[in-house]
Amino acid sequence: MKMSEDIDMKRIPRHIAIIMDGNGRWANSKGKPRSYGHQAGVDTVRRITSECTRLGVEYLTLYTFSTENWNRPADEVAALMGLVLSSLEDEIFMKNNVRFQVIGDLNRLPAPVRSKLNETMEHTAGNTAMTMVVALSYSSRWEITEAARKIAYDVVSGSLKPDEITEEDISHRLDTSFMPDPDLLIRTGGELRVSNYLLWQIAYSELYFCDTYWPDFNESDLHDAIVSYQRRQRRYGKTGSQIEAEDMSGEDYDLSGKQMK
Repeated sequence: MKMSEDIDMKRIPRHIAIIMDGNGRWANSKGKPRSYGHQAGVDTVRRITSECTRLGVEYLTLYTFSTENWNRPADEVAALMGLVLSSLEDEIFMKNNVRFQVIGDLNRLPAPVRSKLNETMEHTAGNTAMTMVVALSYSSRWEITEAARKIAYDVVSGSLKPDEITEEDISHRLDTSFMPDPDLLIRTGGELRVSNYLLWQIAYSELYFCDTYWPDFNESDLHDAIVSYQRRQRRYGKTGSQIEAEDMSGEDYDLSGKQMK
């Protein structure tokens, strides 16, 4: 795959999150059942995972199945669960040296799916090129509610005081505590919303929407999203001139403006 000449390889997003939308509509446009689109979407996952690894992306988080998706027709849910089982192949992870992780309410998943997820996480734990995270039976409101419960238990136990609760206390109790927040959020399929996905984590992420259905999303589309990201100035509430001054100094700063070591 030819690299886009516009990509700055020194400014690749560390963490890319994707809402993989449009599988069903893609299948319907071809007169096929929705399950056909989901299967085609797995092929796209393989291609994009390989390309992200090649580019040097450290974390790739894919919105695979939301808690709201449990309300879909039973036959489609069953097909999706079966697809999860069949798509967790060693090749996509071992060939690309990719570590596999999962976030979400896993207790709602069928036992065979939970078993396969755990097996894949254990088998790929030593891989180091990139971490691919699947958001499965996931919603951000569920995740934040769970974090609030954990904080409440800690307050009751006396290990945490209410007036000492910080943003870090919340972040550390989220499913995503093991990775940085997304730099870039991509949504395919033409919809312009974030659909209850990583709401806490994308507070300062750059958002990129495209009309392409997920099965048709390819490496060039990924490059376009990254180029769009690289053309933006990430200000985190500061002014453009402040950011330019920091860039010229060569120093790195956190969101509060404190110099990082």
